[in-house]
Amino acid sequence: MCGRASVITPQALLERRFDSAFAKAGLLKENINTSVGEEIPVITMQDPKQIQLFTWGFTPHWAHKQTYLINARAEGGRNEENDRNYKGTMGIFNKPMFRHAIRSQRCIILVDAIIEGPKQQKLNKPYVIYPNRDRGPFAIAGIYDTWRHPLSGELHHTVAMITTAGNRITSAIGHHRAPLILKKSDEKKWLDPSLDVKEISSMMKPFNDNGFNAYPISSSIKQPSANGLELLKPIGDKLVKDYDRGFYDRYKYMSDLPSTIKEERLVEGDQFVLF
Repeated sequence: MCGRASVITPQALLERRFDSAFAKAGLLKENINTSVGEEIPVITMQDPKQIQLFTWGFTPHWAHKQTYLINARAEGGRNEENDRNYKGTMGIFNKPMFRHAIRSQRCIILVDAIIEGPKQQKLNKPYVIYPNRDRGPFAIAGIYDTWRHPLSGELHHTVAMITTAGNRITSAIGHHRAPLILKKSDEKKWLDPSLDVKEISSMMKPFNDNGFNAYPISSSIKQPSANGLELLKPIGDKLVKDYDRGFYDRYKYMSDLPSTIKEERLVEGDQFVLF
């Protein structure tokens, strides 16, 4: 958890939502099917007012080769039952791979949706998980590090998502884990360098699924080269019945600024009805 992520919100709106700025205009490109090894927008503890693009796939600075770890378990080797009410210590603080980064190299990862499937079938039966009521992009708690290639000397800024036990949404999908989606009020707190282990641990709980929903999509998304909004078309009902616009319908209409006229995106397979 999680398998893929969608980054759709235009750069200007993403900057406004997180009160931070990209180093230059035109840096962010829409990516419906963000996969391991691809860039994803982050805000780090060291630069809380800047949005940067890091490689999704964590490699610690001391590694001999790139490791591409997309997730880091909050409980470490503990909570093997993936109990959502787990009250024990967070083993991530003792994991050699992550113990430095969780203390001093935390970040938030900016996405519009995540894609995951059941534990066994994985992306052969994918679902898109998203915030309903048009709430827009959200932040996943992460850790990062910079790895230098031993031969070329090239620097790679890498990131992993923190995961916890699953919740009602992921359990309904059939998955036992979930990314640590932060409440809006906790986003800046996660980046606070003064937090101690106890305070960080208190934030690493299954995310509140109120206000989130999910629906099944085509398994075409399991191909890393596949992209485009059509990948997010629903092929079944939402997990939770509501009267909000579905995620796909919401992003058929896009604009860089709320005051401009929104244009419907042309998506393969859609039909137009004149009335």
